[in-house]
Amino acid sequence: MSAPVIVGVDGGEASEDALRLGQWTAQTLDAPLIVAVVHPAPSALGSGRVDAEWVADRHRAATAVLDGARTVLAGATGDIAYRVVASTSAAHGLHDLAEELSAEVIVVGSGRAGSRHRLFAGSTAERLLAGSVCPVAVAPAAMETPPGALGRVGVAYVDTPDGRAALAAAARLAARTGSPLRLYTVVADADATMPFLVGQDAEHAFLETARETYELALSRAAESAAGVETDWEIRVGDVVESLADLDDVDVLFCGSRGYGPARRVLLGGVSARLVRRARRPVVIVPRSAAGQT
Repeated sequence: MSAPVIVGVDGGEASEDALRLGQWTAQTLDAPLIVAVVHPAPSALGSGRVDAEWVADRHRAATAVLDGARTVLAGATGDIAYRVVASTSAAHGLHDLAEELSAEVIVVGSGRAGSRHRLFAGSTAERLLAGSVCPVAVAPAAMETPPGALGRVGVAYVDTPDGRAALAAAARLAARTGSPLRLYTVVADADATMPFLVGQDAEHAFLETARETYELALSRAAESAAGVETDWEIRVGDVVESLADLDDVDVLFCGSRGYGPARRVLLGGVSARLVRRARRPVVIVPRSAAGQT
């Protein structure tokens, strides 16, 4: 059995999306599912009765949120546990729980400011994505198609340690689901790749060379995903817009950026924008995850 999948809920509308994505992920990976809600811990400086009553009230509210999660997951099978965690913030509490349990992935829903059917990382997701020790999955608001219904796992692939970490995590999930895996690389169109007045011949030569390089990298990457039906696609256009509009994958994996703490999720320019507009669930994978798969 895998390490647990943690779903963070707060009782908002996005909690149901996170629960659906987390339950599917846990079931696919044959992993325990832990539904967690974070309530404020007693302040070290607050010793009065008001603080104690307020904390007790927040604990009761957290318990009510878990009751709501039980209702959403009624009938779900598998090893499911419910936890109330005391911490200074939701992100901190989920982060500590993930470290304590060596979690497989943390799943959260979109922020309240997001558009329906789109992904929008809220404050909790943003903080998790600034240093989580394990992959972080974010579900779109009011997810139209449940994960598992489309039968394809996607990965935004670039031939870097981060891209290979994302590929390894995606291939593992695809192998468990029996779904094909598709690698996506996006090439900027001609107008965006060359400076003004360089000339059409130079533009075409540059693009052809770039395309051949990407094709070679994608072919090698696809061959490395043993035991999984894998193909690849090169798209042309804006990288974020193209990936965000994907609507034929159950989930899209993306690596975190290639510098900074190697064992942590740390968003790069593409992933940071992708978690604000994608149509399908996105999983951001830290580089260190490559060694765990």
